[in-house]
Amino acid sequence: MPGEQSAGPIIREDLRGRDLVSAKDLTRDELGIVFEVAKEVESNLDGFSNVLRGRRVALLFAEPSTRTFSSFYIAARRLGGDVLPLNEPEMTSLTKGETLYDTLKMLEGYGADCIVMRHPSRGAARFAADVVSAPVINAGSGSQEHPTQAILDVYTILKKRGKVNGTSLGMLGDLRFSRTVPSLAYLVSNFDDVELHFIAPTALQVRQEVELYLHDRNVRYTKVTKQQDIPDAISRLDVLYVTRLQKERFPDPSEYERLRGSYKVDMGMLRYAKSTLGVMHPLPRVDELDTEIDRTPHAWYFDQARYGLPIRMAIFALVVGETR
Repeated sequence: MPGEQSAGPIIREDLRGRDLVSAKDLTRDELGIVFEVAKEVESNLDGFSNVLRGRRVALLFAEPSTRTFSSFYIAARRLGGDVLPLNEPEMTSLTKGETLYDTLKMLEGYGADCIVMRHPSRGAARFAADVVSAPVINAGSGSQEHPTQAILDVYTILKKRGKVNGTSLGMLGDLRFSRTVPSLAYLVSNFDDVELHFIAPTALQVRQEVELYLHDRNVRYTKVTKQQDIPDAISRLDVLYVTRLQKERFPDPSEYERLRGSYKVDMGMLRYAKSTLGVMHPLPRVDELDTEIDRTPHAWYFDQARYGLPIRMAIFALVVGETR
């Protein structure tokens, strides 16, 4: 009837109340549900304005973040939620020696309906999920995983290519300490005929835990460690995913300096690529991805960053949003 307000979108119950700690937690069908809601968010933003009304989201970021924190914050606010932001580590009691357990229990006591957490320790997100009853969303757990980044990465591939099946995906750079690479590898393993190419020197190659997972799921992958083999690898790719060296993760600063600049993606490297190759990067970049690529059709990374908002709005809506 004219003048009546819309009751809002119908949010499915599939993921309601669920923790999102690892990309392994999502099936292909569940990933598809997130994408369906994200597409609806993009086309009908106003229809989601009250999905988190009366809900409180705590953002506990014990490491620096720009895109992830901002997109989660804006996502919660656009959905009508109340946000408790703890994004300056030096301002939290964690720096005074308070345990993560006590901090989490405090947030639970403040009535947090969902806790989004970034922490420098591997396993921190799983620990949080075990400690509190509210759903926990992992926004980066040490060098272990970053599942929501991987979700928006797969969404980017789907939006740009029109499909994920049959994708030849290269991952280049610091694969050893990256938390986005494992999560992305785990997610794309849900799709058909995907082939992965890990391009990095031996010291920065993908961790064995990722290889074992891919092997168990019969996902084809190669490891490219020699500079002379890069042109052939690049020529085979549909998507190239570039990562920076994780300086903050290196136990030995001299090892970082030795490996810094091992690979740089520039137009010279891309002369071997298909004209349709998409270049992705979780950002921030340092010197591993030349800005001259920004002006070419290869550059997908700014759209990739933009998709973080509808994806995280969809995750909030599904995990903690009002349903009808």
